[in-house]
Amino acid sequence: MSKKRILSVVKLNPEVEAYVKERYELVTPDTLGMDGGGIEVILSSGKGRVPKELMDRLPDLKMIDNFGVGYDGVDVNECRKRGIGICVTAGVLTEDVADLGVALALALCRRIPSSDSFVRDGRYGKGQKATTGTKFSGKRAGIAGLGRIGHALARRLEGFSMRVAYTDRYCTDDKYQRYPDIKTLAQNSDILFICAAATVQNHRMVNSEVLRALGPSGMLVNIARGSLVDEKALCDAITNGGIAGAALDVYENEPEVPQALIKSDRTVLTPHIASNTRETRALMAKVVIENLRTFEERGELPNNVLSR
Repeated sequence: MSKKRILSVVKLNPEVEAYVKERYELVTPDTLGMDGGGIEVILSSGKGRVPKELMDRLPDLKMIDNFGVGYDGVDVNECRKRGIGICVTAGVLTEDVADLGVALALALCRRIPSSDSFVRDGRYGKGQKATTGTKFSGKRAGIAGLGRIGHALARRLEGFSMRVAYTDRYCTDDKYQRYPDIKTLAQNSDILFICAAATVQNHRMVNSEVLRALGPSGMLVNIARGSLVDEKALCDAITNGGIAGAALDVYENEPEVPQALIKSDRTVLTPHIASNTRETRALMAKVVIENLRTFEERGELPNNVLSR
């Protein structure tokens, strides 16, 4: 008996790949051919692309099993129309992403990358002075998007005696000051953390107006998605001193990073590593496999973001 086909649009995690190859015929968009009938599941990730044109070739598609919580490349409206579930690895990467948010902000305030280079380049002890940073504890933290990751980040920032505020379309948490929009939040923040989902409504939510509200002493930390920030406006603000600095794990056109951000000594840049720890990647693989198994055995769509 031939195996059922399954389509992957990304390079798979080794554990997921081993599980899938044992049970399915694994195909890619290049090897799919004209007949996509019978394929019910697409394996994807935050880097995957699932446009309407691909769905048109898959009349039996029911599930997108996504390695991660980001699904920027998926045509969400088309999934809603067709009743296709987008199943993510919810919950398991929250702590890692929040940890990195704190690490990036600390590195930016205390100028850790430049201080590291100061030692490695042999300048330490030779009459030169390392760049002076700014105090991290006690700052006003603004969080755009108070979901799982936003809440986890808020708890960590409280440990640094920060006054935490937020803006969110749906969440209301009386524990923290809530502002009606991101511009007002930026006006009342020393560090603006971006934790929101990459929806159409949130596209480039951090624009030139928000950056001006953040001001020359304010800092931006993005641990969500690059599409949430107008990168040209950010480059201008960094180059012209419109804000004090930015720490970024994500970019608008990954893996491309603008030279204005690379060359600045007021940026901290990481290559989209928020969930990239051995422990969390193993848990993510486990959830992807469990999502797939649940669908095959019971026809259910676990962790489906479109059912919320």
